[in-house]
Amino acid sequence: MASISHSPVGFVGTSASDLLRSSSNGVNGIPLRTLGRARFGGGSSTTTTRRDSRVVAKIRKVKKHDHPWPDNPDPNVKGGILTHLSHFKPLPENEKPRPITLEFEKPLINLEKKIIDVRKMANETGLDFSDQIMSLEKKYQQALKDLYTHLTPIQRVYIARHPNRPTFLDHVFNITEKFVELHGDRSGYDDPAIVTGIGTIDGRRYMFMGHQKGRNTKENVKRNFGMPTPHGYRKALRMMYYADHHGFPIITFIDTPGAYADLKCEELGQGEAIANNLRTMFGLKVPIVSIVIGEGGSGGALAIGCANKLIMLENAVFYVASPEACAAILWKSAKAAPQAAETLRITATELCKLQIADGVINEPLGGAHADPVWTSQQIKNAINESMDELMKMDTEELLKHRMLKFRKIGGFQEGLPVDPKRKVNMKKKEEPIIRTSNLNIEDEVKKLMQQRLNAKESSVELPESDVNEVIEKLKREVDREYSEAIKAMGLKDRLAMLREEFSKVNLQDQLMHPALKDKIEKLRDEFTQGVSAAPNYETLKSKLDMLSELSKIKSASEKNKKSATLKQAVNKKFVEIMNRPDIKEKYKALEAAIENSVGKDLDHELKEELVKMKKEIELELAGAIKSLGLDVEVVKSKAKEISEQIPLDVKVKVEELNEEIKGEIENVIKSTDLKDKIELLKLEVAKAGKTPDAASKNRIAALEQQIKQGLVEAMNSSNLKEKHEELKAEISKTIESSAGLDGSLENQYPKEDGSTYDEQAVELNVGANRSFA
Repeated sequence: MASISHSPVGFVGTSASDLLRSSSNGVNGIPLRTLGRARFGGGSSTTTTRRDSRVVAKIRKVKKHDHPWPDNPDPNVKGGILTHLSHFKPLPENEKPRPITLEFEKPLINLEKKIIDVRKMANETGLDFSDQIMSLEKKYQQALKDLYTHLTPIQRVYIARHPNRPTFLDHVFNITEKFVELHGDRSGYDDPAIVTGIGTIDGRRYMFMGHQKGRNTKENVKRNFGMPTPHGYRKALRMMYYADHHGFPIITFIDTPGAYADLKCEELGQGEAIANNLRTMFGLKVPIVSIVIGEGGSGGALAIGCANKLIMLENAVFYVASPEACAAILWKSAKAAPQAAETLRITATELCKLQIADGVINEPLGGAHADPVWTSQQIKNAINESMDELMKMDTEELLKHRMLKFRKIGGFQEGLPVDPKRKVNMKKKEEPIIRTSNLNIEDEVKKLMQQRLNAKESSVELPESDVNEVIEKLKREVDREYSEAIKAMGLKDRLAMLREEFSKVNLQDQLMHPALKDKIEKLRDEFTQGVSAAPNYETLKSKLDMLSELSKIKSASEKNKKSATLKQAVNKKFVEIMNRPDIKEKYKALEAAIENSVGKDLDHELKEELVKMKKEIELELAGAIKSLGLDVEVVKSKAKEISEQIPLDVKVKVEELNEEIKGEIENVIKSTDLKDKIELLKLEVAKAGKTPDAASKNRIAALEQQIKQGLVEAMNSSNLKEKHEELKAEISKTIESSAGLDGSLENQYPKEDGSTYDEQAVELNVGANRSFA
């Protein structure tokens, strides 16, 4: 019997399917036909030649299936054991996102650094800086509150796009007791940018679906940065039908910059997929609630956003086009994005006013990423409240509620000018008035006021064109309000007649007739008395007040501009005078004389030369100022007048006495315990900071009083008091002989607080120490 010899070892670990799969190519690279030609041995042969052949099969290596199910699943995991099927897992420590500071949050970082530095200093020195730390922390919290309660629309856009902002699945796992993710559109695709699943909140089953962004770059690439393809919308559509069939209310979470708009998506029917979702959602017989947790961009957001209630997080945005895209279209530059964000009205508050959104969910200070769990709890409360309301409606009422929500969006404008081409064969009528909304003009004025405040802080001039433009708008509005008030009061015809009479007088260049003047005065008085009863009086008054305020701003701006120009001209004249050869020569001579007398007292002649040169420059400058059309008025203070009457030798004695007093004060501080008190005062001032409380103020005042008292006592015990009295008497005699004044030394150096000479010196010394602290 013919046989083929082979070794069974070659088939170890090989399945039949592997062998069959390799039959066309042979085994181990040898075609099966070749193997079939092997020599067979016969029984009748005296010598049999046997040839052994070996068949070897190798197992093909394939990629291991990447499934999220762990080897040892925990049955008690939050959300149930089926949550292991989700690819969404807690991030490892090395992949967790780092804290990111937005541009407008940088002032808060400076305060945080100060707090850290003070704490470090306290740890190193062992001193108690708890008051300063508490004060800085209060400032930080107040600054955070001020910042996040006055956010601009573009700042809210940046917060909505914050990389650390909680995603859809973060919120779902925080608010549900059980959740299982459902995959696929039943056409062979599963878009990771849209996640769907069934979960329970307080025992109620809901169908969840939402846009899913990544928490880091790796996840963002996998999730396509939250931009769905048509497969994602078809997956959402399948789950909507599933929820409608089983009666599960639907909750959608919106967080996408928009649907993915590449060529492949357009070929696969991106627009059709979105339109199909919009049509289907209006016919679903279950309640639908949509939550905007980040940014809701255009049709990509609406495809899962046609709900009975649309609720937005405080810092979420919802727009038809991103601010950058809008700015590039309208202003031809993406730098105009802040202006575009304000014009688009995309924030939660604005959309609630427009009745597009139905509610706002508060976020913690710092945004949702500052406390994701707290934010999720607020979302849960909003969902329960909305569902309690919607579950009471029957099917017909629910569908009507959803339809009316979208039917009431929008408005109509009447009175707009008609295109001239369409005016053919139309009845002639009065030219329509284009009305500006009161809200718009108020917003413009408020914005201008804010720009003025910002310009003051940053020392930047507010553009005149902006102010003039708003003033012109207000003038037109005020004229229109006046016209409406006159019409409401029934004075329109009389005013028209008076205008006609007045125009005739102007055309003939005649003087106004007294009778016409009386008519005008009478009409004005009648209008003034009765305008308060006009229906638009409050609006008229408000616009007049705004116009008055802006006119004051314009006037002040013009004054400042004029004074700045004059100041520049005066400075230019002064430089010209100082650069004159004769003035330069005198100035250099005096400068050389002063340098030669360094370390010595200036002699009488040199002082007189300095005074003479000063007067000469003043006269030249006065002449230059007069040439600019300005009047020069020399104003002398009473102290200066008295000082001019005192002889030079007496002034020198006063200066010497001042030097002695200063030296004595320094000696007293070094030799007594006043030095310790001054150091203690410095420490108290440092602890108090810029905004000291009442206790700190009392301690500082008490220390200042003790230091002053100690210095006065030391001064009274020295011979300086006698010198002071002698000098005082001498000055009094001089003044009495020249002008008959009261001769008191205090009048030579008057102070607003009326303090004595000794107190003045003490005050100066203490003030210097405080400023040094």
